[in-house]
Amino acid sequence: MTHNIVLFTSMRSLKDQFIKYLQKQGRASATILAYAKDLDQLIDFLADRGITDSKDIVSDNLEEFKQFLKDGKYTLKSISRKLNSIKSFFKYLISEGILTASPAGGVSHPKYEITPPRILSPIEYRALRDAVKDDVRMYGIVELLLQTGLRIGELASIQLQDISIEKNNIKIRAYESHEARKVPLNTTAVSAIEKYVASRPKTKNTTLFVTKTGNPFLIRNIRTAVNRYFRIAGIENAKVNDLRHTFVVEQLKAGVPIVELSHMVGHKRLSTTEKYLEFIGGAQTEPKKMKIAEL
Repeated sequence: MTHNIVLFTSMRSLKDQFIKYLQKQGRASATILAYAKDLDQLIDFLADRGITDSKDIVSDNLEEFKQFLKDGKYTLKSISRKLNSIKSFFKYLISEGILTASPAGGVSHPKYEITPPRILSPIEYRALRDAVKDDVRMYGIVELLLQTGLRIGELASIQLQDISIEKNNIKIRAYESHEARKVPLNTTAVSAIEKYVASRPKTKNTTLFVTKTGNPFLIRNIRTAVNRYFRIAGIENAKVNDLRHTFVVEQLKAGVPIVELSHMVGHKRLSTTEKYLEFIGGAQTEPKKMKIAEL
């Protein structure tokens, strides 16, 4: 009987149980992976100190772990994220009746400045466009990200049949915790897609962006390729998601109604889109009728 109780409250078995719970909740795979890594790191830290049972953990253990991370040169933002994972884990254990109180409850987050989104200037995104112009696939990828504000995972999942040139829109399939939606395509995006499809390798695979051998162009490879062109274009401190940030700000400037824009980019809450208003002076001018600006 004692053996069964130890198994039930051991950190490693409970972590696995928690990860399965997150998967059932439809949480993003990247989020689940981060939770798993954060908890594995905590479990290893505690095991080195002879603690393997969730009921033996006290707040001092977690404060020591926080200091361990600081000494390990982790950024304050990374430490805060790891604490979020840990707090969520113990909250889950309470909801399951495994614990009655969270040892992480009194552990505070380190204070740090939130880095604002990086918005590319017109000179920068034109330089990026110029850098990719001779690579028809990357030109299509960059233009589609810049002209639609898609997430990189959404772009990698696009199928040929999702594109409607006649209706000038693209169907974005449900992606992890994000709902399906239709996104309008402006003239620049349509032109970039048509140019790429005309030279796309012949393959039975229906994924829009493929490799030379006809296999899907994976997210990590798309990210690496875009980052390489950022360097070629001389654009510093930029990431793929900055193309999405740039799209949102430019559309707000152009007067696209914020509610429609929020739906277009797949934000779950309008407040997420409203945060971008600070980049256009804190308020949107009188919204115009729906028309996607060309970047």
